[in-house]
Amino acid sequence: MTTTSQDQISLSDNDPYREILSQILEDISEIRHKVAINAEKRLQNYTQYYRSGVFTKSASNLAYYLALRQFDLRHLQERLAQAGLSSLGRAESSVMSTLDTVIDLLHRAIDPCYQAIGIKPNELGFNRGQQLLDQHTVELFGSHFENSKAHVMVTLATEASWDYKLIKALLMKGMTCARINCAHDDPIIWQAMIRNIRRAKVEIGRDCRILMDLAGHKIRTGPIELGPAIHHIKVKRDAYGQVVEPGRIALFDAACSEPLAEDDGTLFRVAIPTELFKALAAGHRLRFVDMRGKQRMLTIEKPISGQAWLARCGQPAFLLSGCDVTWMPPISEKENTFEIVYRLGEFSGAPKLIKVFKEDYLLLTDHGIEGAPAQYGENGTLIKPAQIGCTLSSAIDKVQTGHAVWIDDGKVGAKVDKLTEAGVLLKITHARSNGVTIRSDKGINFPETKLDLPALSDKDREDLDFACKHADLIGFSFVESLADMECLIEELAQRGATDLPIIAKIETNRAVRNLPEIILGTIGRHNLGIMIARGDLAVELGSARLAEIQEELLWLCEAAHVPVIWATQVLETIAKKGTKSRPEFTDAAMAVRAECVMLNKGPYILDALQALINVIIRMQEHQRKKFSRLRALHW
Repeated sequence: MTTTSQDQISLSDNDPYREILSQILEDISEIRHKVAINAEKRLQNYTQYYRSGVFTKSASNLAYYLALRQFDLRHLQERLAQAGLSSLGRAESSVMSTLDTVIDLLHRAIDPCYQAIGIKPNELGFNRGQQLLDQHTVELFGSHFENSKAHVMVTLATEASWDYKLIKALLMKGMTCARINCAHDDPIIWQAMIRNIRRAKVEIGRDCRILMDLAGHKIRTGPIELGPAIHHIKVKRDAYGQVVEPGRIALFDAACSEPLAEDDGTLFRVAIPTELFKALAAGHRLRFVDMRGKQRMLTIEKPISGQAWLARCGQPAFLLSGCDVTWMPPISEKENTFEIVYRLGEFSGAPKLIKVFKEDYLLLTDHGIEGAPAQYGENGTLIKPAQIGCTLSSAIDKVQTGHAVWIDDGKVGAKVDKLTEAGVLLKITHARSNGVTIRSDKGINFPETKLDLPALSDKDREDLDFACKHADLIGFSFVESLADMECLIEELAQRGATDLPIIAKIETNRAVRNLPEIILGTIGRHNLGIMIARGDLAVELGSARLAEIQEELLWLCEAAHVPVIWATQVLETIAKKGTKSRPEFTDAAMAVRAECVMLNKGPYILDALQALINVIIRMQEHQRKKFSRLRALHW
């Protein structure tokens, strides 16, 4: 509100505006009274989780906020705005202080002789709530990156275990927290990642926390049948059919088990005998006959570090696993006229293509059964539907006809059509018009099926043994209740890691409903952060509902002074493809409202990180308070 003199604010007894403000004062005073009573009732359910039964300021404020949001305050908000008074729309971090400030202003406007008794409204005001949130953020993530007010977490790819330059570049560009996903790789790879992070921290002089993310009961698609062991070497042609770019593969020493240090992962790799590997040089050629009986030639271009050679093929070829190749060095290097024949290493065929369209059928099977495309008769009639395994076979036993099933972060939506001995027959209800390819190791969601899974899997407990020794934060996947939190806290205590903060990942509808109890039952005894895992949430709730829920989760966590990680698909197009997407930049701008933003791995992760840091810094210069109408919530 604009500051004016007391004479301007105060109202005479016969001023009609006085009656309006008096009514607002009466309404908001009644709300404050009810908020205090209801908050106290809620808090009594959590006394056992606080030392000596004394609630922290953060717990009390969350209880006040939850009590406040039981009211539909939209009409009151509009009346306050029309009167030119302070809005309740930024009350999250300091609920009672905000109410007391508004009440104090109303008293002063109505009665020029009014004098506040007791605590001044600003003693526990907005600044104190923000200070607590900042304090908790520093405790979790350490110091900020340069001028940025938000932390950036980056999910590490496998190559981070051997590519020290990548780790160093990530820290220099703004990564303040590295995420290691325990669903992938193994302790040997994780240890190498951590070693690179610690080395870079010392060399650069910047902090970087390590989050080890427990895999949880992530339900995924199983392996898919492999096609023939043939690799198609493709070339690029111009509009006239002329070859403008040859195909390339990597030929590595069969005796070398190390990854190719400079390979970006896109090259197809084939092992060659050590004798041949040592004899090769740039310009040498290898002749072979491809699957179709066509003569083809591989020309050695250059070494890929000391572990492999880069070879090009000027014509399309279908390279057969284990085929013979004839070494053809330049004539000047030959000591005799004999051609030497070697055999390529064996490689597997690519997984068969499983593509589904809307109205198609898909059989969801036990994880031990490999996926396969649909089979059709000569006249196009369906003989056998496409099938894909499910890594959690027990889930198949619990679904019912009509239940929804989503695959690959919602790219494929289906309904259970029939339960059969072979598995669960799904009918595709959502897919792109040109179809969706189903691949292995993609997430499967059962939003309408109660799976009754334990909080931690056996693998999670094994991974905790490693994480408790090396991590700064523990990511708790698929947490759904306070009982789940109790389980993890107990496991940490058994490993002497009671001080290790927990990042609770909110990924399901049940987790959203139980978030207040998860927070209130945890923050009195354990450092806590919340990750809004929007990928799984979008599948569980639907995209439209997600847009609403992510706002409410941000409010709730701010009220509890709990730091939030904004996760899933932030600037994903840049990270994975190197191209910019305008909607993603808008999304990234909104992500600045969280205390930490997570980027997923990709070949262009450095570009994505640079872009995100730029967005964060720019948006901080244009921050403005948001007016919330405060429709009633139902927690």
